[in-house]
Amino acid sequence: MHEPGVSDEPAMPPARGAIGQGLYVLSKGFAIGGGLIFVALVLISLVSIVGRKLMSMPVPGDIEIMQMGTAIASSAMLAYCEMMRHHLRVDFFTAKLSSQNKDRLDALSHLLLAVVAIVIAWRTGAAAVSLKEAGEMSMMLSWPVWPAVAMLVPSFLLLAAAGLYNTALHWQLSAHQEKTA
Repeated sequence: MHEPGVSDEPAMPPARGAIGQGLYVLSKGFAIGGGLIFVALVLISLVSIVGRKLMSMPVPGDIEIMQMGTAIASSAMLAYCEMMRHHLRVDFFTAKLSSQNKDRLDALSHLLLAVVAIVIAWRTGAAAVSLKEAGEMSMMLSWPVWPAVAMLVPSFLLLAAAGLYNTALHWQLSAHQEKTA
């Protein structure tokens, strides 16, 4: 049964120029890498659980590996979500606004996301430097913590770039609607 105005076809990604296409390909690569890390984490978890239950031999430091890997993998997927514009959105309050005003609000929301991502990348980079200088190590495996923290920075920078791209895209859409109105 179909509701009026609801399509069964998946939403197609919007047309992109060279910059948008480059960001899309890079963010998709990051997301695939993040997915592969999650698959590896699931396998490590399974080996650890089976080893713990059957032989009383879990994978040493499995929780540390999960913590570091999950942070890296999940941050790697954020830019792709932004490029596809599939972030959670509540349009209850904007449902009656014009398309032009919705695009302006969307541009503002993408800009705010980009600013927050830049701040997170900056502070995460500073944290990685601080952890390296302090020589902080993980408790069980005695791995240095700073490389895992540093690996988050490129993902947040890519998220910021995707946010800035979407800001420009929505601003152009609102400007185009203003000209045609």
